[in-house]
Amino acid sequence: MTLHRPAGTLSEGGDPILLTPEEAGWTYTGLRVLKLRAGATRRIETGEYEAFVLPLAGSCTVRVDGMRFQLSGRASVFTRVTDFAYLPRDAEVELTADGDVELALPMARCTNRLEPKYGPAEEVPVDIRGAGRATRQVTKFGVPGAWDHADKLNACELITPDGNWSSYPPHKHDEASDCEVVNEEIYYFRIAGRDGTTPSREGFGIHRTYTADGAIDENVTVRDGDVFLVPRGYHGPCIAAPGYPMYYLNVLAGPAEDRSMAFCDDPAHSWVRGSWDEQSRDSRCPVTNHEGRIG
Repeated sequence: MTLHRPAGTLSEGGDPILLTPEEAGWTYTGLRVLKLRAGATRRIETGEYEAFVLPLAGSCTVRVDGMRFQLSGRASVFTRVTDFAYLPRDAEVELTADGDVELALPMARCTNRLEPKYGPAEEVPVDIRGAGRATRQVTKFGVPGAWDHADKLNACELITPDGNWSSYPPHKHDEASDCEVVNEEIYYFRIAGRDGTTPSREGFGIHRTYTADGAIDENVTVRDGDVFLVPRGYHGPCIAAPGYPMYYLNVLAGPAEDRSMAFCDDPAHSWVRGSWDEQSRDSRCPVTNHEGRIG
């Protein structure tokens, strides 16, 4: 299995990403990223997948099951928390771009068909996690407890200020135990350029995934638009290079009956969490909320 998928290697037609579970080499989790020109309409069928419609740049209208949702988006993932919509499996969906728009569709193979639902930006929880150089923003638009309207799909957004570390301490979710559940996970990266808000291939970050048995030991440079697959093992840190803020969309799903994002830390590094109690949080976080940039 090839875990690092650089930008362009998953493109389909004019769309940046088409990643199915079959392409990833697993069972549940997938991701599409679509680009639509102003006024264009795209029709898709969800089939056996549920999905979110998450504007990365621009705004759009979603029509599904006789419902219409107007999604107020953003200039980029570094400028605002966005509206989103939930799409059920076995649905015919019409997406219409208000202006030029880029949309992420995190998806998961599921069993139960729920109703479509609109998620307003002002109701999305924004958390600050960590402290010191491990301070980052977690935008919990599609996680259990904040958004319970899904069968298998979990998703959230992270913004890591330049020079900071996130997904740290390293953690895993590849077995059912007292502290974790089994989840396949996708990291979809966007890296801001020198203005701090516009995605650009100029900047870069670092991502690490490894297993205790040494079968996986990946330390990769990630750039804007790259994808990394985590089938198992500890993952983290994700490091934003100085000068280049990092965003990533996490998409998770697995076989458990109940949705969960529970994980276990690498015991060699779990002590780091306790050290945050004695450190100040980076004042650049939170970076955004539903009104715009605040950090």
